[in-house]
Amino acid sequence: MHLARIGAPGAERPVIARSDHFLDLSGLTTDIDGAFLENGLAAARAAADAGELPRIERAGQRLGAPIARPSAIVCVGMNYAAHAAESGSAPPEDLVVFLKTPNTLAGPDDDVPLPPGSTKTDWEVELGVVIGRRASYLASPAESRAHIAGYVVANDLSEREWQLERSGGQWSKGKAFPGFSPVGPHLVTADEVDPASLRLRSFVNAEPRQDSSTADLIFGVDEIVYRLSQFLALEAGDLVLTGTPEGVALSGRFPYLASGDVVEVEIEGLGSQRQVIA
Repeated sequence: MHLARIGAPGAERPVIARSDHFLDLSGLTTDIDGAFLENGLAAARAAADAGELPRIERAGQRLGAPIARPSAIVCVGMNYAAHAAESGSAPPEDLVVFLKTPNTLAGPDDDVPLPPGSTKTDWEVELGVVIGRRASYLASPAESRAHIAGYVVANDLSEREWQLERSGGQWSKGKAFPGFSPVGPHLVTADEVDPASLRLRSFVNAEPRQDSSTADLIFGVDEIVYRLSQFLALEAGDLVLTGTPEGVALSGRFPYLASGDVVEVEIEGLGSQRQVIA
């Protein structure tokens, strides 16, 4: 099932996305939030299969982030060996973790405001994991899948001067600018996704940048959720970003983003995004 939220910013309504239309979920839930992901997916699927949901045409509809504002956006850094190498770091022996503020969440095709004076804003295509049930002190990685609602495409935009040169050791300084977490287009439920081998790609002004696979993750999805649960509680509706592969501007091989640039990111089976740097 592909879940989405459509409408103006701050006034999105929950829907199921089909190839040429949407099915309105407003009669079953006010939003795609933790409560719905924990308790409402089966009812939504049954209503859709029974033809009980009103149809909405796709034309002219803005896509918002496919999840309502989570309680946390938890990010894993340096989780592809080649990206760690292009960043000048050895592959980590344990999770590198930082946080993005929930108000960075944006729709998949929304314009991204360039931070004032920024000359080092970077793109990062990432697999996002949406939590469907509270995960705390899991006993093993094998328990993780039961706590995952689904997966999304994310662009973990990063301002490298604030992240690295002005950080004081806090990567989040370069990660929390407005609009720096475009997510979507859809939340694809876990039953339709094998996160172990998904192709990820990014483009800037139609030129290829990143092209990799989640098969190259140092810590896979199950391991990430398990390890995170040992020192924080993941709540239903929370978003976990799993890291980005090589091919970002930080490598020195490509210029950083400037006003007017167009960034596109995509993940096999999950869809694609397109942002104009404003």
